[in-house]
Amino acid sequence: LFVAETSIMTKLLQWLLGVSLLGAIWAVVAFDLLELSLTRTYREVAWPMPLYLLVSFGCYSLATVGYRVATFNDCDEAARELQEQIKEAKDDLKKKGLRM
Repeated sequence: LFVAETSIMTKLLQWLLGVSLLGAIWAVVAFDLLELSLTRTYREVAWPMPLYLLVSFGCYSLATVGYRVATFNDCDEAARELQEQIKEAKDDLKKKGLRM
């Protein structure tokens, strides 16, 4: 369990680092914090960039979920085993006097 929590935190920190770097770069370009003498075009493109990235991330997430749902493997053997266990449980309960 500890290993799983550590890998989750590592992934979280990776995402936070990436978002922080992108945010810092965006702020430098959008607000011209380092006085790089960028043309107005760069700032005009930079302002809506967070929205574009958010929409792109949403599209990627939907595509990933859709793909994984479409390629989800059925577990026929596990389903049969579960049905058998349900039947055994019902039979056991009937023997103990429970009516269904």
